[in-house]
Amino acid sequence: MRIETESGPAEAEIDYPDAPAFLLVFTHGAGGGVDSADITTVRDTALAAGGVVARVLQPYRVAGRRAPGKPEPQDRAWVELTAALRAQLGPDLPLVQGGRSNGARVACRTAVEVGARGVVALSFPLHPPGKPEKSRRDELLAAGATEVVVINGGSDPFGIPDAADAAEVRVIPGQPHSFRKGFDTIAETLVPWFRQWSS
Repeated sequence: MRIETESGPAEAEIDYPDAPAFLLVFTHGAGGGVDSADITTVRDTALAAGGVVARVLQPYRVAGRRAPGKPEPQDRAWVELTAALRAQLGPDLPLVQGGRSNGARVACRTAVEVGARGVVALSFPLHPPGKPEKSRRDELLAAGATEVVVINGGSDPFGIPDAADAAEVRVIPGQPHSFRKGFDTIAETLVPWFRQWSS
């Protein structure tokens, strides 16, 4: 599905469950796509729980760029495309959104504005590698009262959010920023969250 935004077109791959209970809009990291093993694990887990899943390729990636640019236009495009997806896929369904790495930042920053019931944040990049003083904690906290579940690798050089800053922080031991293992842990962590959002 192609979605027009002020930053250019986005593209979404849509998967439907038998009985839709909620809508999950999920996106990639800075230079990635929507077919990585961790993202497809999120998709499969959400589908099993009754989620309509939209995996979104953001406008800058559709345009062939690897870097997302400034947060403000990225967030505006996200708000636009999320509204379009809700209108087409289920305006009455509870909205859950999320992403991996940079996508997790976008999901947290925009959660309140789009009215998300929850946020799934994979590999939330708390700070640039080796620069803990440049914390992005405020972006995580921007989700406000929206429940955020964070899943990070225990060896992530981008840091790991504090357990007090999210509804749940799950750490997969030994995993770097891009997960190589632990996909079963991602699924196990998300099952109760998706059930909660589908009730």
